[in-house]
Amino acid sequence: MLKNILSISGKPGLFKLVSRGTNMLIVESLIDGKRIPTYSRDKIVSLAEVSMYTTGEDVSLSEVLNALGKKYNFKAVEMDAKKADNEELRAFFAEVLPTFDRERVYPSDIRKLIAWYNLLIQAGFTDFTLQEDEEGKEAVAEKSQEPKAKSQQPKANVKTSKSAAGTVKTGVGTKRG
Repeated sequence: MLKNILSISGKPGLFKLVSRGTNMLIVESLIDGKRIPTYSRDKIVSLAEVSMYTTGEDVSLSEVLNALGKKYNFKAVEMDAKKADNEELRAFFAEVLPTFDRERVYPSDIRKLIAWYNLLIQAGFTDFTLQEDEEGKEAVAEKSQEPKAKSQQPKANVKTSKSAAGTVKTGVGTKRG
């Protein structure tokens, strides 16, 4: 579920991946439902790739969102994160993830987490698990083990000639053998 939810640097809110184009992605805003293109120059991060610093190993965002959801029964957090001071935010987050690293997790990160959680809940998302497609993994593993055979079909050969108007295709043949 979180794999198709994206954060785009410079654009407010979260976005749902709708389609992929040649050099762009079509995304839909979770705030207002508008579809917009994003290009390779935009910094795009999937929420499945985000993790939070802890005193031990990093914890994936899905685990943090699930813990937050269980604490609030998958309802929006009523705390106004914009007006809360830093100590209130750290105390709030310590209830959700007690082992978070207080030096590397900034209050702005906690504010963003609360905003993302509320936005996902308002959009109707309550399943924050990272689901791996086992069938997809098996198919990729089988495909990579097969030996690659060379194509037996002849390759197209396009003959061109130059004229005053530029390069012009004059005929199409096939290479043999």
